[in-house]
Amino acid sequence: MTDNQRLQHALEIALEAGERIRDARHDRDFGHRYKGGEELVTDIDVAVDRQIGSRLETTFPGEARLSEELSPDRSVLAVEGPLWVVDPIDGTVNFAHGLAHVAVSIAWLEHGEARIGVVHAPFLGETYTAIRGEGAWRNGEPIHASRRNDLSRSLVATGFPYRRDSRPPLMRRLAAVLDRCQDVRRNGSAALDLCDVACGRLDAYYESVSPWDFAAGWLIAREAGARTGHLYPCPEGIPAALYGENLLASSPGIHAELGELLRRADAGELDTP
Repeated sequence: MTDNQRLQHALEIALEAGERIRDARHDRDFGHRYKGGEELVTDIDVAVDRQIGSRLETTFPGEARLSEELSPDRSVLAVEGPLWVVDPIDGTVNFAHGLAHVAVSIAWLEHGEARIGVVHAPFLGETYTAIRGEGAWRNGEPIHASRRNDLSRSLVATGFPYRRDSRPPLMRRLAAVLDRCQDVRRNGSAALDLCDVACGRLDAYYESVSPWDFAAGWLIAREAGARTGHLYPCPEGIPAALYGENLLASSPGIHAELGELLRRADAGELDTP
């Protein structure tokens, strides 16, 4: 099966999942609980994960899957063959609170390289797609990343972990970015932040997240011309396309400068308000 055929199947599956998500919100037909006492998960996260998994197994029998709710075993990160990486609802807190930044994210990797990505935002009416080496699209139209080269005029997105005790070290990064960039956005969906970088709405995005949060959006941003990378070297044995720590995606013109700013903030080398 060609990459384009796989993309069309993944797109169809994502759109079906989006319908399920819209219907659930309209009917207010879901309960919720907290994983680890802090991370919100709804009944719809699980139901949509099951729906996507079933459709993938029917269409691509036997291919490995990594998904947030039902198949979170990260041992598959070392899989050499095909791997589907799924976030049924990226932006669960937004979904539960009635906000629009919610996405279905589906990526397909082979030998550790992302080859197709789909991010569907059912409440925004936007669907982003990419094929490795062939570009990126929003609702079927080509998209291109920002060409910003002035950090002081750059709009930057980030996010924060659910664990409150993990947040204080990140405040140094935030203070540095607020002091030296135009402004910061925190939209609550890593997949959509990456897609906003891909279409030039955002000039940069940095965060540490799980593989399912960023795998599809990472490919979409890169295929749209953004520069993607990590602030620090990736460990051996984990493909860069699945290693979610210290991500940075941005306009090529600010990537090096912003990366250095964030590393200096980590080291406590900056004087910020």
